[in-house]
This record gives sequence, C-alpha cells and structure tokens, in this order.
Amino acid sequence: MSVSKTDGRDGRDGRDGRDGRDGSSRVEGGPGSRTDNGAGSPRLQQCAQPPGSSRTKDARHHQQQQLQQRHHGGSMLKQPSHSEPADAVRRALDFKTQGTQCYKDKKYREAIGKYHRALLEMKGLCRVLGDPDTSSKSPSALLPTISKSTSLTDEQKGAMENAELECYNSLAACLLQMELVNYERVKEYCLKVLRKEGENFKALYRSGVAYYHLGDFPKALFYLKESHKQEPSDTNVIRYIQLTEMKIRRNAQRDKKETT
Repeated sequence: MSVSKTDGRDGRDGRDGRDGRDGSSRVEGGPGSRTDNGAGSPRLQQCAQPPGSSRTKDARHHQQQQLQQRHHGGSMLKQPSHSEPADAVRRALDFKTQGTQCYKDKKYREAIGKYHRALLEMKGLCRVLGDPDTSSKSPSALLPTISKSTSLTDEQKGAMENAELECYNSLAACLLQMELVNYERVKEYCLKVLRKEGENFKALYRSGVAYYHLGDFPKALFYLKESHKQEPSDTNVIRYIQLTEMKIRRNAQRDKKETT
C-alpha cells in the first residue's frame, strides 16, 4: 500500500521558518568640526596656537561625542522591554493568527515563521514578567512563569497556554505539508503537545505518522491506536494502523527467517 504524506486535517494549523528578528542600527555622529576662515590681526596670529591644533581639539571633541552617542545607544538597546504584559500577549496571539491564515493560504514556510515568532513572543512575555533567564529555555519551560504571574488575567494565561499547544501542533502540520518532511522535528513538536495534553488527537496521530516514517513501528502503532480511541472513524488513522501492522508482521517474518 502506498503511504501518502498528507496530513490535511487541519485548516487552522500551520507555520514556517523564522521571521521577525529586529535589527537595530547604531547611530554614528556626524563630523561637525568647525573651521575658522577669518584672518586675524598680526598680533592675534602671533598669539595663536600652532597650525592644526584647533582641528585636533575639534576632532577629539567629536570623537568623544560619537563615543557618548554609541554608549547611550547601546545602553538603550540593552535595557529590558517595558512593554505591558497585555501587549506581549496580544503580539503572540496576533502572530499565531497570522500563521493560521498563512496555513490556510498554503503558504507553509511563512506560516512556520509566524508560529515561531509567536513562541518567541512568549519568551519575551516571561522577561516582561520578571524571569531574566529565558535564553536557554524552551517556550514549554516558560509557561509556568506565565501561569504564576499576577500581572495577567486568568483569561490571558489560558490564551497563552492554548496558543503554545496550537503553535506546536500547527508547526507539525506545516512540516507534514513540505516536499521533504523532517519527521524527527514533527515528532518533537507533537511530543511537546502531548506532555501538556496527553489525549490531543492531532498530536497523537501525527506522532504515529512521524514514528512510522522514522521506522519505529511499535511506537507508531501505539500512538496511532491512541488517536484511534479519540476518532474511531478517521480513515487516515485506520489506514496508517493497517500499514504499521503490516510492517510489523513483515519484520517479524524476516526476523524469523534469519534465525532459522
């Protein structure tokens, strides 16, 4: 039996490669040196400083100005964001919504980028909420910070938790639509969802599909049968269960021949 790569159960899932890092340019100070074209009296010329000394002073002055500008600009860039938590929540949800629309429009790479950006906004939200150590954490590890926050309403906390699961589920859906599917990454995203929501049908089914194509048929069968419990009439699940069981039987027959 032939195996189709399609997952297509999800008009609202999706997502693509990495957009949205804001580059910040450093402002350089202009030259701004002044030259004096006026000719003074002989007495003033005799008392004047040696040629070039005034220019040297001006150059040093402007170098100091440039260094101050760079210093102040750099310090401003390093300051933590003062955005309100509600703004970070809104941005995360906006990126997720944009990703969903890209998926519906079959712009899977763009969708992936939007979903990743939504997850990055969740990291930014944790910084706003006072967790400085977010660089090495995955968004899943950041959600406890969000759930314990007193700055967010219960509705906002719930929206963030749902958005995280939807982003990972949608990322898996997008990857399954690519010409070359990264099944290892599909499995990774689905397992993130299942750690939070063990009976999520889409994550169970896609985990089974990923394990099937990775050649781990016992695990594939486990996740597929778990998804079948959620949706007994789903034809894609039934087809993959049949394919997986056939692979397991063939492998068992081959192993038996090798041992005899």
